[in-house]
Amino acid sequence: MSETLGRLKTDLGERSTYDAASQCSRCGYCEQACPTYVATGHESKSPRGRNQLLRLMLEGKLSDPKTAEEAFATCLLCGACSTACYAHVSVPDLVLEGRRMLRDKPHWLTRAATRLLVDRPGLFAFILKTAHLLKKLGLSRLGRPFLSKLGLHGLAEADKHVKDVPLTFLSGLLKTKPKVAAPEWLYFAPCGPNFLYPKVGQATVAVLDELKGPGNCLDNGCCGLLPFNYGEVSDARALAKRVIEDAEASGEIPVVADCSSCAAFLKTYPQLFLDDIAWKERSERFASRVQDAVQALGDVADKLPAVASTERTTYHDSCRACHGQGLKAEPRQAMKKLSGESFKELPESDVCCGGAGAFSFVQPELSDEVLRRKIGCIAASQAALVVTSSTSCLIQLAHGLKKYYPEGRVMHLSEYAAEALARQKNHGTPTGA
Repeated sequence: MSETLGRLKTDLGERSTYDAASQCSRCGYCEQACPTYVATGHESKSPRGRNQLLRLMLEGKLSDPKTAEEAFATCLLCGACSTACYAHVSVPDLVLEGRRMLRDKPHWLTRAATRLLVDRPGLFAFILKTAHLLKKLGLSRLGRPFLSKLGLHGLAEADKHVKDVPLTFLSGLLKTKPKVAAPEWLYFAPCGPNFLYPKVGQATVAVLDELKGPGNCLDNGCCGLLPFNYGEVSDARALAKRVIEDAEASGEIPVVADCSSCAAFLKTYPQLFLDDIAWKERSERFASRVQDAVQALGDVADKLPAVASTERTTYHDSCRACHGQGLKAEPRQAMKKLSGESFKELPESDVCCGGAGAFSFVQPELSDEVLRRKIGCIAASQAALVVTSSTSCLIQLAHGLKKYYPEGRVMHLSEYAAEALARQKNHGTPTGA
C-alpha cells in the first residue's frame, strides 16, 4: 500500500479518513453534479458510491478491495460533489486515499518521474525537452505502439492530445527578468506553463508587472501535485517544503500561480503537515499568501483595458478554481471588463471538461463522453473563443474543439488579458478605460 495521509482537513475540522468519509449521509444531492455519474448512471461512479466503497474498505467489509479500483480510478477529482454537498464532504481527498490504499506500489514510470522531480529536476527537464524535440520532428508517434505494449497507454494518448510543444521552457525565459529589490508579488511557475505553455507564464508575469507593480519570479520546481495524486506523499512533502522555504525568503507578499490545479494544491499544503506542528504553521502562512492568477486578475479588473474584441467570448471554469478555491466571480469580473458586450455566459460552465490532469489519457472513453457535453455547451453559446485557467483544461478543450467544434479556440485568461493590454497600448487607450 502506498503512503496515505490518514487524517484530512474537513469543514468540521481535522478528522481521520474514516470519520471524514462518515460525514456523508448518502442523500444523493451529489449525483447530478458528478460528470461521471451523469455520463454512466452507475452508482459506483457517483460520489456517494465511491465514498461508500471507501468506508467498506476501511471497515474490512469488502471481500476483495480491488473491486473498488475502477470506481476510484474513474473519479475526475473535480470537486463538484463537494460544492453540491451540504456537508461539503471532500470526496476527491477520500478517493485519493482509496487509490493509495489499493496501490501496492506506484508504476515504475511514475516513481521514476517523481524521484527525478525531487532529486534531479534538471535531468527531468532535459528528458522532457528531448521528448519534445522528437515530437517536433514527428518521431514521437512512432513510439506510441511501443508505449502501449509497455502498458503506458496514457503516454501514448498524451502524445495524441498534445499537438504542439515548446523547445524553450518558461524557467529559462524568466531568468532574463531582472530582480527587483522590493517586489509586490512572486510568480510561481507551475509545471504546465513551464513545460507546455510558456506563453501563459510570460503573459501572467507581463500583466502582473503592468497592473500590480514590479514582482519577482521564484526559481521553483514542481509544487508536488503530481506525486501527491499518484501515491508518493513523501515526495509531495519534500517538494512542498522547498517551495515554502523559497517563498519565505521574500517576506509575506502574494505568491501567484497560473495553473488553477497547482494554485489549489499550494493552498492545501497544510493538509500535508497535520502531524508536524512546525511545518503545519509554516505551510498555513504560505497558503494564505497564494493567489490563483484568475484571483489576481479579478482584484485588478478595474485596471484592465476595455478593448473588447468583436468575436463572441465565453469562460470555462477550471474545476480546481471554482470547486477547489471558490473562484467564480473573480474571473468573470476580468472577462466582462475585457470582453464587454461580446462576453456570453457558458451553460454548465462549472462542469468538468474531462481533462482532469492525466484522466483524459488514462480514461479516454469516459473522458470523451464528458468532453462532448462540454463542447456541446460551447457550440450552443456560439463562442469563437473559450477562456480558462488550468493546463489540463487548455489541453482538453483544444483537443475537443478541434475534434467537435473547429470554429472555436481556447486560451488562458492571462493570455487574453495580455493581448488586451497590447491592443490598448497600440491604440493609446488609457488603462481601465
